[in-house]
Amino acid sequence: MKTDIEIAQEATLCNITEVAAKLDMTADELELYGKYKAKISDEYLEKIADRPDGKLILVTAINPTPAGEGKTTTSVGLGQAFGKLGKKAIIALREPSLGPCFGIKGGAAGGGYAQVVPMEDLNLHFTGDFHAITSANNLLAALMDNHIQQGNDLGIDTRQIVWKRCLDMNDRVLRNVVVGLGSKGDGFVREDHFVITVASEIMAILCLANDMKDLKERLSKIIVAYNYAGQPVTAGDLKAVGAMAALLKDALKPNLIQTLEHTPALVHGGPFANIAHGCNSVRATKAALKIADYTITEAGFGADLGAEKFFDIKCRMAGLKPDAVVLVATIRALKYNGGVKKQDLSNENLEALAKGIANLEKHIENIQKYGVPVVVTLNSFITDTEAENAFVKKFCEDRNCEFALSKVWELGGEGGIELAEKVIATLENKKSDFHVLYEDELPLKAKIEKIAKDIYGAGSVSFAPAAAKQLEKLTELGFGNLPICMAKNQYSLSDDPNLLGRPEGFDMSIREVYVSAGAGFVVVLTGTVMTMPGLPKAPAAYGIDVDDNGKITGLF
Repeated sequence: MKTDIEIAQEATLCNITEVAAKLDMTADELELYGKYKAKISDEYLEKIADRPDGKLILVTAINPTPAGEGKTTTSVGLGQAFGKLGKKAIIALREPSLGPCFGIKGGAAGGGYAQVVPMEDLNLHFTGDFHAITSANNLLAALMDNHIQQGNDLGIDTRQIVWKRCLDMNDRVLRNVVVGLGSKGDGFVREDHFVITVASEIMAILCLANDMKDLKERLSKIIVAYNYAGQPVTAGDLKAVGAMAALLKDALKPNLIQTLEHTPALVHGGPFANIAHGCNSVRATKAALKIADYTITEAGFGADLGAEKFFDIKCRMAGLKPDAVVLVATIRALKYNGGVKKQDLSNENLEALAKGIANLEKHIENIQKYGVPVVVTLNSFITDTEAENAFVKKFCEDRNCEFALSKVWELGGEGGIELAEKVIATLENKKSDFHVLYEDELPLKAKIEKIAKDIYGAGSVSFAPAAAKQLEKLTELGFGNLPICMAKNQYSLSDDPNLLGRPEGFDMSIREVYVSAGAGFVVVLTGTVMTMPGLPKAPAAYGIDVDDNGKITGLF
């Protein structure tokens, strides 16, 4: 089998203006970045604003394992399958981060014959959105430190600076640094920190903003530090908003590319799902709903992180109402959750499957709590057996879920027709009664406990003294009505990545809480989750190269 990058490089791409023409979009309504990618103009977005919305389909998954699940591959293949059935569909995805591309995870363009292309562009610099976000983030940091150097009229307490610099790279040594060393003119010496760009609040703000006006209002609310009286100091106080918005002007516009089968794809924004809210931009999703009859979008990692945040943060803020959810699993991943070692996953093992399927069961129950119909799909592997597939099919149907096998990695859109037909039947026969998990008025602590107990299965929640104090302060400052953005490991329903399957009754540990006032949510750090990842012993970067003709190899 060819590698993903070989398949992508051998594909014949349509000029992006041809892809846009399928959507009744003219070349004048695009801002071209070469032949195969473009940004959609503000004028076009205004033109379609009054159109009725199409159907919104969320693709999510069980907790990720080393065996792989193929959530993005399924999203892309499903969009291609809708095209095979003659339906007007569009895909709305996140942009990949450079950090994981060069680390362990690889890129995020799908796989096999269900990819968005150009794959190399998307996984590397693309249209420069992440660079703009990084620049805006670090401009704010520079303006803050300069303000302190130039007399500190705002009375910023340098012991209570909360704004961090960022870089779109896995670089563990930047987690904790000291800045300002040198002479008097080099600034005040203080401890500083870096986060990865996709964990920056500006990434979240860009993905939740409706337009430039909303973007600037959100930027102005960013809390960079607290003054000596304990009151917030904001980006607005530092007069940083206009310059930051100028850097983000083009990044705010959704990007249009295509799949291997020329299905349109809006790929825009990319907040981390285990640290931030993990969804593509509201602008891209809303545009997709106006453009096509069916919008296929995805949320990051497992449904406990991705779907929960999609529902409770993105849908709550943007007024979105999903019509159906596709929940992706694999036989291999379910057996892994049942205790089978990675090297033994190719062997039929119904006993381990019956044990590990509890992970899938919990995710089904969670999605049903939101009132949205569920279609479970198995991303097919050649080692799967008929008995294993039949077991999962019956398990899902016994729980009021439609079920379909997906072979999009191998067959592209053709391999997703069974799934697409089940999704269409679900949309026609089951009405979504979407609602969020908790109300805005619920206290912050109670919101955290509800997510931990209802979605993760925790028996209790422990708050570190510092976290409890932070919750009290945020409530006093008027942030008590904001939704919660849980930062948790992705590998388990719990805050312990080693607790596979369906752990229950565990104690969840909350170590830190802070507000992203511009994004409009409260971030809750659990366990040892990192906001700046590190590289593994043998990073993916070792296998990436470019030949004398400029052809990139090794990306996956």
